[in-house]
Amino acid sequence: MKENINEKISFPEGFDFEIENNSITVKKGNEHLTKKFNTKNIEVKKNGLDLVLESKKATKREKKMINTIKAHVTNMINGLREKFEYKLEVVYVHFPVTLELNKDRNEITIKNFLGEKKPRKCKLLPGAEIEINKNTIIIKSSDKNIAGQNAANLETATKIRNRDRRKFQDGIFIVEKCGRPI
Repeated sequence: MKENINEKISFPEGFDFEIENNSITVKKGNEHLTKKFNTKNIEVKKNGLDLVLESKKATKREKKMINTIKAHVTNMINGLREKFEYKLEVVYVHFPVTLELNKDRNEITIKNFLGEKKPRKCKLLPGAEIEINKNTIIIKSSDKNIAGQNAANLETATKIRNRDRRKFQDGIFIVEKCGRPI
């Protein structure tokens, strides 16, 4: 069944946004975030301090896209207000693990993981602040996707294969997501 859908996103004071083709840019002071969306059959308009997403004769697909765009824009506003923070913990039972952050290459080197001679390397996405304190890694970013993807990359870099998971519990694990303990 086709229906008309109107969704309105209100921006708080101090925030501004621009719409260019399929991308939406949210600004606060000198910081900004830009995301590109598939806006086929969806009309995106600026109405003062409100962003209006509208679709006439919308199907389920358009309704899903409008809700997705609304969620992403809300995350952009929240990220510019307060950065998203992920905490990871380095756990080892057998061999002490050391981490080195190489900011020039945007990668972390994981040395002596399970006693391996060759260090493991984890590529990181630019746009996140990474802090290493002994066995704790803190990732902060205004973009929720970048913070989450960097945390996931670190977790998968220390994935153990062909060993008993009950005995070999070493690795880097996400302990806290955006202030919520896991």
